[in-house]
Amino acid sequence: MIPALLFAAFILMMLVGVPIGAALGLAGAVAIGLANADAQWFGLLAVPQNFYAGLGKYPLLAIPMFVLVGSIFDRSGVALRLVNFAIALVGRGPGMLPLVAIVVAMFLGGISGSGPANAAAVGAVMIGAMSRAGYPAAYSASVVGAAAATDILIPPSVAFIVYSVLVPGASVPALFAAGMVPGVLAGLALIVPAVWLARRHRMGALEATLPRPPFWKSFRDAIWGLAAPVLILGGMRAGWFTPTEAAVVAVFYGLFIGMAVHRTIKVRDLFVILRESGELSAVILLVVSLAGIFAYSLSTLGVIDPVTRAIVNSGLGEYGVLSLLILLLITVGMFLDGVSIFLIFVPLLWPIVQHYQWDPVWFGVILTLKVALGQFTPPLAVNLMVSCRIAGVRMEETVRWVGWMLFAMFLVMVAVIAWPQLALWLPHALGY
Repeated sequence: MIPALLFAAFILMMLVGVPIGAALGLAGAVAIGLANADAQWFGLLAVPQNFYAGLGKYPLLAIPMFVLVGSIFDRSGVALRLVNFAIALVGRGPGMLPLVAIVVAMFLGGISGSGPANAAAVGAVMIGAMSRAGYPAAYSASVVGAAAATDILIPPSVAFIVYSVLVPGASVPALFAAGMVPGVLAGLALIVPAVWLARRHRMGALEATLPRPPFWKSFRDAIWGLAAPVLILGGMRAGWFTPTEAAVVAVFYGLFIGMAVHRTIKVRDLFVILRESGELSAVILLVVSLAGIFAYSLSTLGVIDPVTRAIVNSGLGEYGVLSLLILLLITVGMFLDGVSIFLIFVPLLWPIVQHYQWDPVWFGVILTLKVALGQFTPPLAVNLMVSCRIAGVRMEETVRWVGWMLFAMFLVMVAVIAWPQLALWLPHALGY
């Protein structure tokens, strides 16, 4: 009875518009209170204890730092310089600006761990440039929103950090390494429909008339941004700092670029940057801590074991169960953000992973690919919301374009399921 009430209360609060974090915490607290009714108010002591336990994990320190990195690089002018360098490399022509947008978003994925921050940084530069070249605004928003989704696969990644906290045996360095090849494959897969659609519908008619930036000048301007992923990922691989410490190093490197090199960030801008990053980080971490209450109620009420037995004994087999989970998460991903999906479903899915002896790192990549798809799947697509706001279009206008890109990234997820070594080869080669 109480488990049914737990899920009913959570779903009801979601339907009436209660924020996801509050719905998780309140539903969990009510269930804990009812389960410990004989203990009176002493049973409710589990609520603050698990609130703190959900937040008091060292890897989570990296989240506010990587969010801050995204905000700093958004204002430092790095994205514009990377775009100019990419255009200097590939030249002008139909479909080239969408290609540049995707490549730059992938590269910025090696600096910031936040998809919406990536969409804002790339969109601020590329959507206007694509509009001047003759690309429809809805198409431009679709390309940028989809490209920014590679951010949570290419390290560093906030999603991988949250997953590592929830799952034993999946370290942050191993997850970062595992996400690299699928992340690059996802970006390359997005390029195919983006360029094909541009040429099929004769978009970008004015692109060839725009000037091509000089190669060496654009390279010199972009060199500081090009060095950022090398510093962050190379430093972690060399053992100079942990992923959490790498986030702090990235913050100071970004401030150095913005304030001393490009001089696009002034002292007075720091308050705005810190406030925006603090607000976004607080939302993420509050959801994480409140989800700890929900997860505790799931385990103490004995919800997880019956669900696991029902799925395992359904007769679907290993790949049938995996297909069912992917279908479920694709549906849920249309309505919930990635962090919430991890916090709600990983505790439920972990016993199934153990039963089938799936590699936890590989499974984390599969889940993160699903989250990446959800970031630009209407109706709730955080990346697409950002890019549509910049482009000044409604999300409904992007459906005809974004569907092709969803299909392309879905094929990458199928490939990683069929050939797990696409995700596991690099972490094994690096000794994680």
